[in-house]
Amino acid sequence: MIDIYLREEFYVYDVYHITKAFLPDEEIKQHIDPAQEEFLIIKTSDEIILGIADIKDTVGTGADRKQKKNLVNKQIYMQLCRYTGKELAWGVLTGIRPTKLAMKQMEEGRGEEEIIRWLSDHYMVTKEKARLGVEIAKREKALLEQLDYKDGYSLYVGIPFCPSICSYCSFSSYPIHVWRERVEEYIEALLRELTAVGEASGDKKLNTVYIGGGTPTTLEPGQLDRLLAHMEKTFSYADLKEFTVEAGRPDSITREKLEILRGHNISRISVNPQTMQQKTLDTIGRKHTVQDVVDVFHLARELGFNNINMDLIAGLTGERLSDMEDTLRQIKELGPDSLTVHSLAIKRASRLHRTEGHKKQLGEAEELSRMIELAADYAKEMGLLPYYLYRQKNIAGNFENVGYAKVDKAGIYNILIMEEKQSIIAAGAGGSTKIVLPKGKEIPDKKTGDLKNIVRVENVKDVREYICRINEMIERKGEWLWR
Repeated sequence: MIDIYLREEFYVYDVYHITKAFLPDEEIKQHIDPAQEEFLIIKTSDEIILGIADIKDTVGTGADRKQKKNLVNKQIYMQLCRYTGKELAWGVLTGIRPTKLAMKQMEEGRGEEEIIRWLSDHYMVTKEKARLGVEIAKREKALLEQLDYKDGYSLYVGIPFCPSICSYCSFSSYPIHVWRERVEEYIEALLRELTAVGEASGDKKLNTVYIGGGTPTTLEPGQLDRLLAHMEKTFSYADLKEFTVEAGRPDSITREKLEILRGHNISRISVNPQTMQQKTLDTIGRKHTVQDVVDVFHLARELGFNNINMDLIAGLTGERLSDMEDTLRQIKELGPDSLTVHSLAIKRASRLHRTEGHKKQLGEAEELSRMIELAADYAKEMGLLPYYLYRQKNIAGNFENVGYAKVDKAGIYNILIMEEKQSIIAAGAGGSTKIVLPKGKEIPDKKTGDLKNIVRVENVKDVREYICRINEMIERKGEWLWR
């Protein structure tokens, strides 16, 4: 058990996540007391790991809030390095968008080596990860420059149903066999929301579309066709640069469904095995075989899909480096156009979080690091370059998720969701709309008072609630489209 005693709530998030990254197997409790004498104490049951008597001892005078937080974070980091004898690949960075920092530095005119030094000195990021972040930021910047930030937008459509729920999953997903009788009601509500978004969008330019979930291909062929046809009538695709559909689960894909996607000119699909180890697929609740993955991939190629992404997860329960290598070998034989490699993140909403089996695995950061390096090597052999990067809370070993792609096959939507350069309008249960406000129209943050240019508008996650409250979901967006 680790107890953290803090005088100010402002530091709670970062202190918790830095400590958790160093000590992933420990339960952590935080205590906030504005009247306590010490600024910060981190302690176990029998020893104090870190004590800061007064914040002025750490930050001095004249520092603003963000500078204070960063200086406190660095002191915590250095002490936990000494206590545990290890370092973190991404240093004190607890956010999910490291490349956003690098891109901002680029936009301000700084050179690559200068940015790498800044990330290492300011955030304690390793040189290797800093260089990776800069390399990816360069590619992201080049891709995003073809978009219209001012008058363009992107669209996310959520289908919250899956053939079964994977043990690591924390998304708003529901088993299709339980909800099949209400899928039609869900689609009707979704089409109403899409109509409202289309009407509000006016002359705005739709740049990318992403249909995700859940697993969109759990819909019946007729339902999938109706959704795509409605979108074609509702939105102009004149400025569309990318249309992705997650055909993620092989056990939800048929020839007829793929033919419907081709018939609607879907430019990019994602077939996601997560692993090519049958024992692991069985363990995590994937109701398909490795051969199903191979068959579906070849079927998609046969039908003319020339931009296929595949997702893998490094560090799944019970897997070793040899398993990852065998998975990568099989993926290389298939030859996808892009590959996204995730480091396992244990979310509270997942079944895996409620089991004990993940704890030993979480501590095996060294082997996970080798898995990630191996994936990078295989991606290079396949002619795939890293093009986007993001991180998650509770990610094993403090690592990252990286997307690799052929030069002309990078997923633009994936970059947009991380870099927050363009508004993304989300429809469907659990959809999270992000409105990017134009310069000069920023609004104050309710907690800090600082000006912010991102407004989030959330749809309810529960399918029943979404169906019943669809008018409310539409009205929520109407307040901000297009402010």
